[in-house]
Amino acid sequence: MRSELCLYDLAQDRVTVLLDHDGHIEAPNWHPDGYLIVNGGGLLYRVDLDAPKLAQIDTGFATACNNDHGISPDGETLAISASDDSGQSCIYTLPVTGGTPERVTAKVPSYWHGWSPDGTTLAYVGKREWPFGVYTCPVAGGAETCVTADFDHCDGPDYTPDGAWIWFNGERDGDVDLWRIRPDGTDLEQMTDDSSVNWFPHPSPDGQHVLYLAYPQGTQGHPANLQVFLRLMPATGGTPRDLLDLFGGQGTINVPCWAPDSTRFAFMRFVI
Repeated sequence: MRSELCLYDLAQDRVTVLLDHDGHIEAPNWHPDGYLIVNGGGLLYRVDLDAPKLAQIDTGFATACNNDHGISPDGETLAISASDDSGQSCIYTLPVTGGTPERVTAKVPSYWHGWSPDGTTLAYVGKREWPFGVYTCPVAGGAETCVTADFDHCDGPDYTPDGAWIWFNGERDGDVDLWRIRPDGTDLEQMTDDSSVNWFPHPSPDGQHVLYLAYPQGTQGHPANLQVFLRLMPATGGTPRDLLDLFGGQGTINVPCWAPDSTRFAFMRFVI
């Protein structure tokens, strides 16, 4: 497999391949200092925009990282999801330049997906007594709060830049749509209602758009190696537009991937 780490320019409607990697890498984040972070083979890597190559980030004992990772609003801290001693996904934080991870979530499995704009709270998905739901907890750890209810499955929570909403994908009766909800679990709103299986919504930093991944009708879960669409919709809701038809899925945009100025975003596509 080849992995193409790509940049999409909204104004130019243009894709640039930043790095063509002979192997499997996934899930780009965009650091405000002008580099990307991706994962591959359980490890994390930095990719500079001006000299793109994989440079491993020291994650200490966490050598089984999955593709749910992200950067704090101040750019100083990295949240990662990696296997704990039980073999299940747990959330840790560490310096963005590398270091020893500190455990955040006591309960597993937990998969990181979003960081509140004020830097104090993490949003993630976890499976407890019921199917996967959206949870929040303080960055330093502590009691978690379940934000969602009455869904068969939830994933991909990401905050709006003003912190007023958490967007996520939620499944009910076999349909997977995008939703938003207040961080306290009130004012739930359905934001898509179509035949696609919609995943991983990411509000743009300027508050204007939401980028997401659309799978073909009938897709189960969020698999890799399918023809999928990247779509853009207004942040207030409305008709989305197709940006790209690509080979990908799992690993394409699992985590926040916008450039800080909202003019571009990073994504992965794959070649078999």
